[in-house]
Amino acid sequence: MRKTARYASLAVSGLLALSSLTACANDAASSTSSGGGKGDGKGTKVKIMVGGLDKVIYMPAMLTQRLGYFDSEGLDVELLSEPAGVQAETALVSGQVQGAVGFYDHTLDLQTKGKAVESVVQFSHAPGEVEVVASKKAGDIGSPKDFKGRKLGVTGLGSSTDFLTKYLAVKNGVDVSEFTPVAVGAGPTFIAALQQGSIDAGMTTDPTVATILDKKAGKILLDMRTPEGSQEALGGPYPSSSLYMQTDWVNGHKETVQKLANAFVKTLKWMSTHSASEIAAKMPADYSQGDKALYAEAIKSTLPMFTKDGVMPANGPETVEKVLKAFNPNIKNAKVDLKKTYTTEFVEAAK
Repeated sequence: MRKTARYASLAVSGLLALSSLTACANDAASSTSSGGGKGDGKGTKVKIMVGGLDKVIYMPAMLTQRLGYFDSEGLDVELLSEPAGVQAETALVSGQVQGAVGFYDHTLDLQTKGKAVESVVQFSHAPGEVEVVASKKAGDIGSPKDFKGRKLGVTGLGSSTDFLTKYLAVKNGVDVSEFTPVAVGAGPTFIAALQQGSIDAGMTTDPTVATILDKKAGKILLDMRTPEGSQEALGGPYPSSSLYMQTDWVNGHKETVQKLANAFVKTLKWMSTHSASEIAAKMPADYSQGDKALYAEAIKSTLPMFTKDGVMPANGPETVEKVLKAFNPNIKNAKVDLKKTYTTEFVEAAK
């Protein structure tokens, strides 16, 4: 964040939290479609916050824009980026944006806090996450059973990587109080934390995983980039990356939501019929960080997590609820109405 944006509100201390959040949203990396497709020529304006635009798990957001599918639906979509999904959630709930691209599990967590939020397009049926252990610690950490006493990297506290890390620990007999979660973001900050010993292991996604392996900075402990990996680690399909929105906004703007669903479903279908190299070629050049082959390999490793139609996988919500109930006291002691956490109305119509 630019210092001028970050500190402009210091003189009004009572508004500091709100001003800081707004500055973050304004300074986040953003990309806007032209909105010059069918419709009134101007396009319907929609802001979407993504929990890391350059993360492969959220690739459908930028790819839809690059393919021109927002424009063809008459939408003027502005994509904003924050490093962690929990920050995208905050931007949505505060009303700064109309949609968020992040993990579906936030909809359950928010329901227990009195917020009605639902997934309208389900991008994936696996987390796409990988638990990596620092090369220097690989001999000491062979499974989540060895998490006790460790510093474990997550994108942000309260993020989905935080949720999944806690579940893996509890499932393997380690209490959440017996290890230390450390917020290290993704990309260079995650890799540096791993190399410098700030964390012993951590959960991240591609292209960070591919870079870690290329640099020999760490080794894979658990791979949840495929439905099979999700089944083994979590006991079922785990719907993760999605477009989720506030239910009231969805009900009041159904035509716009349908257009968004149309665009995203087109993208998911396109992804299912094109190679990783072809997909990589459509993405912004800087996403490859100078290594196109490595970036394409990162996409190839993660492609199995994506759905082809945007539909919520059968038993997916139940798996997510089981995972969250294992360690989250808010959800463990609450009755979650899973039917209110997602809708297939728009993706079914898009098909």
